[in-house]
Amino acid sequence: MITIKRITYADLPDLCQLYNELIGRDTNYSKLEGVFKSIQYNDNYIILGAFNGEDLVGSLMGIICHDLVGECKPFMVIENVIVSPHVRRQGVGAKLMQEIEMIARERDCYYMIFVSGEQRKEAHVFYEKLGFKEEKVEGYRKHFY
Repeated sequence: MITIKRITYADLPDLCQLYNELIGRDTNYSKLEGVFKSIQYNDNYIILGAFNGEDLVGSLMGIICHDLVGECKPFMVIENVIVSPHVRRQGVGAKLMQEIEMIARERDCYYMIFVSGEQRKEAHVFYEKLGFKEEKVEGYRKHFY
């Protein structure tokens, strides 16, 4: 049975392994640890894990951003969505996204936003089934490495 809960310090080694799958290379564990320590008590960072028993099989991060326009409602940015390949298509991703959406609604967010690589067609079908709509916008990134 899959349970969704917040990631704790004890979960970091398994989270690091998931992130390695996500980006296709090693995540710097000592830096992950340091960043986690700096954000773990910041209520604007929500890092959820999907657990199959004791095994971490999925994760995502939601970041509450405060806005200064219109009604000045916050919005949520979703990042680092990963479900381990051996449990995909079993509802794990849906449970993670439903939980983070519930949190966003509780926090009075106006919307949730995320980006997904153009090549990830299967993921796009999944997101659309969850009610996300593709918006025709141009995305830009400037990498510093």
